[in-house]
Parts: sequence; C-alpha cells; structure tokens
Amino acid sequence: MLMTPGPTAVPAPVRDAMSRELINPDVDPEFHRIYDRLTDRLATVYGVETPTAAASASAGAPVDSAGASIDSASPGSPTVDSEATTRDVVVPGGEGILGLEAAIASLVEPGTEVLCLSNGLYGDGFADFVEDYGGEATLLSAEYDDPLPLADLEAALANDGRQFDLATMVHCETPTGTLNDLGPALDLLGEADVLTVVDAVSSLGGTPVPTERIDVCLGASQKCFSAPPGLTTAAISDRAWNAMAARDPHALYTNFLPWRDTDERFPYTHLTTNVVALDEALAILLDEGLDDAYARHEAAAECCRERGTDLGLEPFPDPDRSSPTVTAFHVPGRAGDLQRALRDERDVLVATGLGDLADDVLRIGHMGHNARIERVDEAMDALGAVLQG
Repeated sequence: MLMTPGPTAVPAPVRDAMSRELINPDVDPEFHRIYDRLTDRLATVYGVETPTAAASASAGAPVDSAGASIDSASPGSPTVDSEATTRDVVVPGGEGILGLEAAIASLVEPGTEVLCLSNGLYGDGFADFVEDYGGEATLLSAEYDDPLPLADLEAALANDGRQFDLATMVHCETPTGTLNDLGPALDLLGEADVLTVVDAVSSLGGTPVPTERIDVCLGASQKCFSAPPGLTTAAISDRAWNAMAARDPHALYTNFLPWRDTDERFPYTHLTTNVVALDEALAILLDEGLDDAYARHEAAAECCRERGTDLGLEPFPDPDRSSPTVTAFHVPGRAGDLQRALRDERDVLVATGLGDLADDVLRIGHMGHNARIERVDEAMDALGAVLQG
C-alpha cells in the first residue's frame, strides 16, 4: 500500500482515463477543449477566476475558458467569489520541481533582489534557484521545527537601503510535515509591494491556499490531486506576467511566458495522458466538493496523529503547525529501518525525512486518495506491528 506524501495512490477512474485512446495535442482540437476544462477546474481549486470567466461574469453570460457557454458549475464545485482576484492558470508538462525553477527562471535575472523565507528544505532550495539564475538571494531562515521568521522579514523590509523585487516561501514543507501560516508574511510583503511566489505543491487540493494574495502559486499533479507525477500547475497574476515580460527570459522549458496564450498551440508537445488523468482527478475532487475534501484531510491527519501518540511517537513540528496532508514523526536514527521494515514485512510504503533529517523523520502521506481513515488505520496498524517486533 502506497502511503507516501506524493506520489500518492491513483484511484481507478484516473487510471482508466489514462487508458483511453491517445489524442495528438498538437493537431486535435479535442485536446485543447480538455486542457481548457482542466484549467477551469484548477481555477476552482485555486479559488480564483480566470480572465475569461471574470469577463463572462461581468457580461452576464457564463462560458468556459474556451469561450463555450455553460449552464452551471460542476457538481460539488463551490462558486468562486466574483470579487476574487483573477489569475491565469497554466499547466506545463513537467514534475512539480519544474514549477519552482520556472517561477525563478521567469522572474529573476542578474541583480534581482529576492527574499527567501524558509523553515525547511524546499524554502532553502528557492535561494539556490535564485543564485543559479544570477539573482541576489537573501535567505531568511528558521529552524525546521519553527514558524517562518516574520521578525527577520519585517526587519529586512524596513531596510531603506534595499528594494526587494520578489519573495518566495513554502506553504507545506513536506519533508517535515509543516503547514506554514502565510497570512502575516503576505501582509508584510503586500504592504511593501513585493511580488510573491509560493510553493503549494503538497497543500493545494488538501487545505485552503490563499491564492488570491499570491502572484505565482505553484502546484503539482501527484500530491493532493492523486494523479500521476508529470505536471506542474501555476496560478499567475497580471503583475507577475508583466514582470516576466520585462525580464524576457530566453529559456523555453523553464519559462512560464509561452504558456500564457495556448489558444493556437502549446510551447511543446504536451503530456496528453497526464493531462487527461489530472482532468479526471480534478473532476473527482470537485464532485466531492472542496469543503468536504478539506474535512476528509483533517480527519485523516487527526487519526494518524492520535494513532501515533498511542504508539509513543511524537510529531516533528508543533501539532498546531502540522499539515493536514502529511504527518512527520520524530524517530531519531530509526527512520530508515522503520521504512524498510514496513516495506519488506507489511507491504506498506512510507517516506523518511530528507537532507539532515533523512534518518530522523518518518512521514505518512494522507493526501488526496490516501486521506481516508481506513488507509491511515491500515498504515498505522502496520507501523505498530513493526514497532512491537
């Protein structure tokens, strides 16, 4: 049983969708219709309106992103607030890390001043990307079990001698199971008129994300959507697009700009089967309803941590900052052995920590299709048996 924090188990309807006859994305209009429907569904999950939807709403004639009229929202889909900030939603072909690098490659050039807020491995990684593309990274880091360093952020923004162009942060630090409260940081950055890039790869679809306050909000197919790995998602504001156009990046694969307008063609041959799979996965999620899906994730997380407490395990971050999509247990020096025993003796696949915490953290992924009490119970039963053995 696969209980890693991404890739997750893929439900049967998604696997069935992948087995359908292949569509040529370069010449078949049907693929464009599927892609447009996919981005509409993603906009609902992001909680934003696409420019086409916003324009149609103001005109009083609901249409989808392809311009076709529609009668009503998808079953189970919440109505997007008409006052929500509009975002273009794009889905390039490439695993979630592509989105993180592409955001930096599209917005950073030599001399770009970037604030990188971090309390984890992926937050630190943004600073590496910035430096790779010639930017000036100011890494404001906290211990991996602490909140984001807001006092450091406030001090950096108060420095009259520096003007920051961009800030990066991570919503859910998957390696430690930490869910960051982005609100206070977004408040400070909004007051300073700093562009924001947020990695929401392992939270989007499993818990609310404040996309309407973020300029580039990144997701991926293999986490809370329970589709196969292979696609990046991004909700991008007009001012981020304008900054990208001014930067004029010359890359193709790590460049969001070519994805802004795909009406005529895609920047490169798209991953047809992955697109169809993600579209089906989002249909399942929206049929359930986002509020119900979020509640299901919270219930699975609570079950996992209660079972862990019964086994004498402690969560790595403070429980108040633990993510509803993944639980990280602090097991100093034992994570690798426990992972191998679960795999070899119980046929349950979980993850260890990463980096310096590789052997000190054991992670149970309860995101997407895995966020079900019965699956969590089966995984924790297996962990209990291994600990007793």
